[in-house]
Parts: sequence; structure tokens; C-alpha cells
Amino acid sequence: MRTRELDRLVAFYERWFGLRVVREARPRSVWLELAPGAVLMLEAAELDEPGVPEGSRELVALAVSVAERERLREKLVAAGRLEGETQHTLYFRDPDGRRVGASSYPLSS
Repeated sequence: MRTRELDRLVAFYERWFGLRVVREARPRSVWLELAPGAVLMLEAAELDEPGVPEGSRELVALAVSVAERERLREKLVAAGRLEGETQHTLYFRDPDGRRVGASSYPLSS
């Protein structure tokens, strides 16, 4: 994901999903661990690069347990950030306006 405010986006994914930094090349990029062998790469955007369109319906969804989803729901409601939800997924926005999902949908192997 590209952003004009790298530190702010890193802090968002650390706070809401508990992701940890596994590689830093500031001010250019930061990688956050999603799972063993999987990372979320956050990169600094160029000044002339377009941002996320307002109201974009594009989605990045991260898997969470049912218990994690419920804890996150409480925090999102308290912060006034919950944009929507389904039986398995919570929807909210990151600081750049991207739609983010926290989903406990049961994936099959």
C-alpha cells in the first residue's frame, strides 16, 4: 500500500490489528508481519501520486478470530469508526481512506 504518511499508516495497522514491524527502510517503506511468511508492505507515495479516492469501495480484509473480531468491534464502536458489518466482517477505514475488513469468515484449507 502506498501512502503519503507512512508513520501514521504503520501506527494504524499496529494499533488495530497488532501487526509488528519486521523490516524498516524509512522513510521509504515498512513491512508488517501478517503471518509467518506473509507481510503487508507499506510504502511512501510520491507527491504527484493520486491518493485513495474518497468513498472507495476497494477492500483489504485481514483474518481475525471471532473473539478478536468482537474485541475490535467494541473498540471501533467506542471510537466511532465502525462503518458497517456483516455476520463475519467489520468494515472501517484506514487513515488514507482505504476500506479495511476484519473478518472471521471460516476459510477452508
